[in-house]
Amino acid sequence: MLVAAAVCPHPPLLVPELAGAAAAELDELRAACAAAVGVLRDAAAEAIVVVGGADRAVAYGADASGSLAPWGPDVRTGPGEPVLPLSLSIGRWLLEREHLTASGFHSISFDAAPAECAALGGRLAATAGRVAMLVMADGSACLTEKSPGYLDLRARPYNTAIVGALGRAEAPALAELDPGEAAELWFAGRAALQVLGGAADSLNGEILYDEAPYGVGYFVARWTA
Repeated sequence: MLVAAAVCPHPPLLVPELAGAAAAELDELRAACAAAVGVLRDAAAEAIVVVGGADRAVAYGADASGSLAPWGPDVRTGPGEPVLPLSLSIGRWLLEREHLTASGFHSISFDAAPAECAALGGRLAATAGRVAMLVMADGSACLTEKSPGYLDLRARPYNTAIVGALGRAEAPALAELDPGEAAELWFAGRAALQVLGGAADSLNGEILYDEAPYGVGYFVARWTA
């Protein structure tokens, strides 16, 4: 059963070594992520699972490692040869900062159908009596004229609605997200959030951060029993 969840974004610049002189610009985001990840420890979970979007769905073991070399300095997470995609590499980095260990890492395809996402969420929630989940999810990249996907006037209300659903821990609202609309608005975290929607039941939500420092929606939430 899912007893706690943290939702965090996964920009490479979240890691100070990659941000360089601009690292301080995301200090508030890093602090929010640390506070959200803290609930995974406080939940006394038997298993912590990490979920994030990627090009394909893969289940990785607890020892799976990642590297941020494609985005700058070769910052590594984990002990072995790097295999984790960006979202899960950042997820492992966040856990390591808080001295936490995951029982497994799970990528979900960015274009996965909602039913596939929900099914994965249900399976992960059933892996132990008390499960905590770290969900790596970026918001829309169409929020401003300088965004990677340029400005789409639909993006701001869409992003705001999803952040609101996270703040209220409304799993059904996440389950109803349309993959096509999310893709049009460059909302990369849609599939990962729908995994959370498939795993959660009767939790309480709180938003710790909601900004778009580089034209991409970065939000941090925590769900607790």
